[in-house]
Amino acid sequence: MNGAQALIESLLREQVDHIFGYAGATICPVVDVLKEHPEIGYTLVRTEQNAGHMASGYARISGKVGVCMVTSGPGATNLITGIATAYMDSIPMVAITGQVPSNLLGRDIFQEVDITGAVAPFSKHSYLVKNANDIPRIVKEAFHIAATGRPGPVLIDIPIDIQNQELKKFQYPEEVNIRGYKPSVKGNDLQIKRVAEAISKAKQPVICAGGGVWLAHAQKELLELAQRNQIPVVKTMMGLSVIATDHPLNMGMIGAHGNHCANKALAKADLLIMVGTRAADRAVVDPAEIQRRMATIHIDVDPAEIGKNMQAAIPLVGDVKVILQQLLDRDITPPDSAQWLAKLRDYRTAELNRTFPRREGYVFPGTVLRKLGQKLDDDAIVCVDVGQNQIFTCKYLPQKHGRLLTSGGLGTMGYALPAGVGAKVAAPDRQTVVVCGDGSFQMAMNELSAIVCGHMDVKIVLFQNQVLGLVNQIQNTAPYHGAFGVALDGSPDFAALAGAYGIPSMCADDEDKLDGVLEQFLSTRGSCVLICKVHPDVGTND
Repeated sequence: MNGAQALIESLLREQVDHIFGYAGATICPVVDVLKEHPEIGYTLVRTEQNAGHMASGYARISGKVGVCMVTSGPGATNLITGIATAYMDSIPMVAITGQVPSNLLGRDIFQEVDITGAVAPFSKHSYLVKNANDIPRIVKEAFHIAATGRPGPVLIDIPIDIQNQELKKFQYPEEVNIRGYKPSVKGNDLQIKRVAEAISKAKQPVICAGGGVWLAHAQKELLELAQRNQIPVVKTMMGLSVIATDHPLNMGMIGAHGNHCANKALAKADLLIMVGTRAADRAVVDPAEIQRRMATIHIDVDPAEIGKNMQAAIPLVGDVKVILQQLLDRDITPPDSAQWLAKLRDYRTAELNRTFPRREGYVFPGTVLRKLGQKLDDDAIVCVDVGQNQIFTCKYLPQKHGRLLTSGGLGTMGYALPAGVGAKVAAPDRQTVVVCGDGSFQMAMNELSAIVCGHMDVKIVLFQNQVLGLVNQIQNTAPYHGAFGVALDGSPDFAALAGAYGIPSMCADDEDKLDGVLEQFLSTRGSCVLICKVHPDVGTND
């Protein structure tokens, strides 16, 4: 058995059933072995960055580690944005890169790049394989590191001569024991007791749920804690869809681009319980002000996050699912928060029933998304890109019991379409919708090929305003002096483009006909593109 065979056998031992990749010379030995294993599916991406995004979408829906594989040099450097995106959103991923022969490393030969050094600041760990006999151990460790503690991407860089090197003996480890890597799981009992007491004493508590709730598969426990104690829930962008929009305890998304009700809850609370969130700048605009006004509890698996952006009165390190269950096992006296909830629900009702502006010949994104969300399946997957489309979707798309995926940390344009492909591979029977703007769509539209090749049913909502909407909006506010370099002149005819791939499309430019168009769009067999005409002056505050 050679190194390439050992790698594929190791992936099989980790129950890998799909790889997203782009082959090249230095990864050919592995690909040659992969073709003999049809039990591992393979999606050929059209640019390597999207292999990372597809693996991310796959991981977030399947609950498994996503796997992507590319060649050395530009293949590896193109993947960097996908790795950084996964790192910022704590997505479990193993990225495999081919490398030039090990005896030529450091000589700047054709397609050589120090990829382990390049990704060091935004990967959880990386390996440069120097001996084929180490491959089973390295793969076992890589998957363990990627999936445990705070999840994240791990890189395995394998020189081509190591892929061809014969192993003395293949032996896959049963366990992993990495010195210095022992993530906390159970919460400290004394801190659990302090949290329970703080909840009982509060009059206006609020839970802030982040992406860590999803990563820990703790949605059920979070909802039970909130319901048992009648605590309103706000979410960060990464925590969206943890709780259904119409749930009486759901107060919306916090932050600079969040819902009015959620931000009101954050402003008036006397106890903030942060669960699996970084308290980053987009979600918590002024951490010092919140810290001054109320007690905070911060529950997170990563001790580095606690106190980084906001000091917690009661820090609690461990697996979110385990800690929430520890709290549920305690006899917590529910806080007297009836008046608090009634006040917030008045805000929330007004917000959910607001009337959106109208313009003849155009549709308003909020109107489209509200109607779309009502028509989606209960467990639909929605992948959202970055820009105005992201903000509108996060604020106005009704959530049921499905999943919303977006790039919340790095804010990577072009994320949604490949993430949608990965999500569809993970759950082929679930309705999958991609929402993007005409700017972000053009960063990833080549992956329509992957959709066609995979015979996928992916519905794409394309907001066309012929401008980079969010940057245009920023440039037209003080201290800037007007838009520059944001007009999307030269954009293609999107209907003709979709047609060139054999994908049907339709147009939405009349809100009176929107219900019918959406019904037709969602009922179309296979993939379809809905081009929504949006006025270029529309802003996220409209």
